[in-house]
Amino acid sequence: MAHILIVDDDDAFRESLAETLGDLGHAIAQASNGHDALALLAGGTRIDCMFLDFRMPDLSGIEVLERLRAMPARKALPVVVLTAFATSDNTIHAMRLGAFEHLTKPVGRDAIASLLARIEASNRGASRPPLPASNEASVDADTPRLLGNSEALRDAQKQIGRAAATDSTVLITGETGTGKEVAARVLHDASRRRHAPFVAINCAAIPAELLESELFGHAKGAFTGAVAQRPGRIVDANGGTLFLDEIGDLPLPMQAKLLRVIQERALTPVGSNADVPIDVRLVAATHRDLAAEVVARTFREDLFYRLNVIPIHLPPLRDRPDDILTLAMHFLAAAAHIGGPARNLSSDAGRRLLAYAWPGNVRELKNAMERVAALARGPLVTADDLVFLTAPRASTGEIPTALLDLPLPQAIERALQQTVGNRAEAARRLGISRQSLYTKMAAYKLG
Repeated sequence: MAHILIVDDDDAFRESLAETLGDLGHAIAQASNGHDALALLAGGTRIDCMFLDFRMPDLSGIEVLERLRAMPARKALPVVVLTAFATSDNTIHAMRLGAFEHLTKPVGRDAIASLLARIEASNRGASRPPLPASNEASVDADTPRLLGNSEALRDAQKQIGRAAATDSTVLITGETGTGKEVAARVLHDASRRRHAPFVAINCAAIPAELLESELFGHAKGAFTGAVAQRPGRIVDANGGTLFLDEIGDLPLPMQAKLLRVIQERALTPVGSNADVPIDVRLVAATHRDLAAEVVARTFREDLFYRLNVIPIHLPPLRDRPDDILTLAMHFLAAAAHIGGPARNLSSDAGRRLLAYAWPGNVRELKNAMERVAALARGPLVTADDLVFLTAPRASTGEIPTALLDLPLPQAIERALQQTVGNRAEAARRLGISRQSLYTKMAAYKLG
């Protein structure tokens, strides 16, 4: 039996969760606000785990979590952060502060039981990793975002949040156009290095004969045309984050030199005998299968293991269909923000977007929305404006035609009427996840 503290200003949700946890055999304490929760935690009350609401009127869940981590006796307490509206920002911030998990309401009984089993197993194992200092900056409104609320993307957001609390090397994998550089920037901006430089280098875009000088710099006179000393991009990133995109395209000789930089935390400019110490956080990305490249001997095994300390995989857009319309509307709004006309999506345009395979992933969707923002014949984007989308239809999952036959709020109401309020069945008929349905209902103030 665990002693669990539930902190939530929603009385109905708090009581419901307390009943579920009680039925599972645990002892429950409750607090309706952050101040009461901190008072309980500061006292001698036994608390083995805490369920903490993200958004509360007095102290937010993040503020409670920050103060909790400053309590020596409580800093390792497992905390599950709950929110009705999961975003990239709050997911990453919660995980960066050492939350054990970040869940979107409502949470089913089986999921709670599984989560508590994981917490118990974790408590039996090694101690939790060091937490970031309390003065580390939080995510602000200018932070790049991995937009979307699908489970596949939220897994990546949680990994980024955990990685942001460390200086460990990160390897981001995913198909071309999935947003690997955006993920690297999100990671940088959530880390303690956010006020230092973020330097991005595309290893596939620089000719091999120039790459060493570009990365490591060169001494004056090192080669023809080297009329002055140049520090190189790695030194430019000192104190911050070095992002090496398409690391799988790095030539083998350069792989050996990069391995030395990672191991020695120093580099030698071209034409120099003097080592230059560096302090950078390395984030690499690739669309290639580096493990297969190692087997084929086109990528060094020792470098692969040095890079693959914290792996983060970004799912292709076809595996996160719930996010397609959200992203499309965001890109249309972004185009209008920089001076373009305001546009909206018609239901037939939405159907075409969801039916398309998106081989170029988020980048292709962004380009498509910029195109129709500029060229659509009216304020409402129609399927006729998207005739250039000709790739094969997506083969995974049922196309949510019910969602598109009506404006979204009416489609949700119709599905709920047809299923007599059964939200799980309504979500299935709409072709979206149950959590996506809850989010959309809250946004449109339905039910």
